[in-house]
Amino acid sequence: MNRWRRSVGEIQARRRAAAECTRAQTAFSRVTACYQQLATCVGSSSDCGRLREELEDTRVLAHNLCMGLQKRLTALLTEGDLVQEERERVERLWVLFLSGLEIFQQDLHKVALLHEFFPLKQPRDRRALVNTGGTCDSSGSAQVAARVAAVQTPWPKEEAGPCPDLGAHIAQLEGMAQEMLRKVNVPIWSVEATQEAWVEGCDNEQDDEEVAEEEISVETGTAEGRKLAGCCHYPGCRILCLLR
Repeated sequence: MNRWRRSVGEIQARRRAAAECTRAQTAFSRVTACYQQLATCVGSSSDCGRLREELEDTRVLAHNLCMGLQKRLTALLTEGDLVQEERERVERLWVLFLSGLEIFQQDLHKVALLHEFFPLKQPRDRRALVNTGGTCDSSGSAQVAARVAAVQTPWPKEEAGPCPDLGAHIAQLEGMAQEMLRKVNVPIWSVEATQEAWVEGCDNEQDDEEVAEEEISVETGTAEGRKLAGCCHYPGCRILCLLR
């Protein structure tokens, strides 16, 4: 294979790796969000062995995505000769992954503490959950678990290796974040967002204003169309009409 073909193959391989990381980052955000939702039910009246199993399955899936993302993003930013546009894309994924990693680690800490406070080793422990004051919809946790089951990883599950227990997993994420920051220097403030801030909230506010304006125009048109004797005929005034 000549040099030209080798370089083309390397470019295609880097693009495939970047596309895999994009899909994996989306899946990681979805899985960690589901884990956070499930964690809110720990210690509530709906806490049970099934919920703990769903939490464990979600944590294993997140571990697989973490290991794959850390490996591929580090390789792309340290070994790959990326063009400017591709590098900005990968650096954005890098920052998003680090932020998600920190949030996921906090949720693991929370679940570990709740497991200590509310063990489910004996039936009396299960009955004590009713007196905690915490409630959670069990059907909602089942829907969250179904969303987790629908997530597909871009690489084989066996690649990440066995998932450590909860305490070791927390320490592993801490070491992973430190290693990533040591190997790759990507300042967070140097990464630009791809969309404007609060764009979704602004769209919702505009929609609400449009709906409100439509309602006012409908009410005004209806009031003007009515010919009620003794009314002041002001479109927004209905007091005299109601008291008549």
